[in-house]
Formats: sequence, structure tokens, C-alpha cells
Amino acid sequence: MQSNINISEIFYSILGESTEQGLPCAFIRVAGCNLRCSYCDTVYAQKGGKEYPVEKILSVISKYPTKLVEITGGEPLLQENIRKLIRELIKRKYKVLIETNGSLDIGRLPAKVIVIMDIKCPSSGMHDNMNWGNVKKLKSQDEIKFVLSDSKDYLWAKGVIKKYNLSDKNILLSPVFNKLSSKMLSEWLLKDGLNARLHLQLHKIIGIR
Repeated sequence: MQSNINISEIFYSILGESTEQGLPCAFIRVAGCNLRCSYCDTVYAQKGGKEYPVEKILSVISKYPTKLVEITGGEPLLQENIRKLIRELIKRKYKVLIETNGSLDIGRLPAKVIVIMDIKCPSSGMHDNMNWGNVKKLKSQDEIKFVLSDSKDYLWAKGVIKKYNLSDKNILLSPVFNKLSSKMLSEWLLKDGLNARLHLQLHKIIGIR
């Protein structure tokens, strides 16, 4: 029996986000999402897609000259066979990143995958959907991303970092593109001395997908 995953697109580009930012990367974008964030920039991946057997996905990825793969969406954890895909990629010596919106349990993911968990801020309209139990399941190599629209989001993110003792984690603060000034966010970071990275969407800055 084939193990299928609903795929929106598979492509090869420069990794625009995460601490691996700037590296050539193969992207697997799954289709389907359980949230509807106000600033979503991949609305086309919220539904639709095409069923791909895991074996076909691996075949497509193998043609790209990289051993770095990011699984994104949509929301990858909605896909029943995503763990099998991750295990097969790791078996083939790929470094695997997975972006998730934080609403679904990350506890069953393979240990070697790097989780980039988006903690939804109030301006997303989806912050009440967070699964806060995931915070305790983050590994040392995992990353936490806050996407910020304004100063209220920033203050809220600061509160979450303090409440859950996240200051020793890999924290990314990302301004919504063309909405919150990266200069302003930089000034807030410098003033507060947060142990967090200013995180810009590199692919949008250089004008690629």
C-alpha cells in the first residue's frame, strides 16, 4: 500500500528563514492547513494539492544538489505519512527541517528532525489555537518563531518567552513583511537585550520564491 502525502509544490531555492537561512535547500510544501492566519503569505497551500507517494517525493528531491530539506506548508503535521517521509529522508542522510504552526502535537516526530515551531501572536488571529504542551517537547536544536505585526505582538512575545522560560532556546522574531519595520523591531531588541534573533525573510528581500 502506497504512503501518500498531499503536496502543494516541491522546489529548490535559497532557504529564506530559520538559522539555516541562506543555504541552498529543497522544499516540500504540503497542502492543507487547520489555521487561517491574517498575514498568511501562502494562501494557495491552505487547500488543494496533489497526492504524491513518499517514494516519488524522495525521487524528486534526489535531483537537487543539496542535502538540506525543509518541509513546510500549509501544516505538515496534518499529513498522516509525514513521519515516514522524514524517516526516509534522514535515512538518506538529509538534514531535515519542519515548519509547524504549533497547534498540533510535535511529540511523535523523529528525534533528528529540526522543528521550527511558530508561536502565533495575537495579530494572527490564531493565538488561541496554540498547543502549549509542545513547548516542553522542544529539543535543543529546535527553533521558535514569532511573527510580529506590531508592538502589541512584541510585548506579547516577550511575555511568552518569560512565562515559559524560553530565553535559552533558538528564538526568531520575524516582522510581517511590509507591515512592521525591521528597523523598529531591531530597536526594541537592542533596548531589551532579548536573547533572540532579528529574523527577516531573505527570499523576499532577494526576490525569489
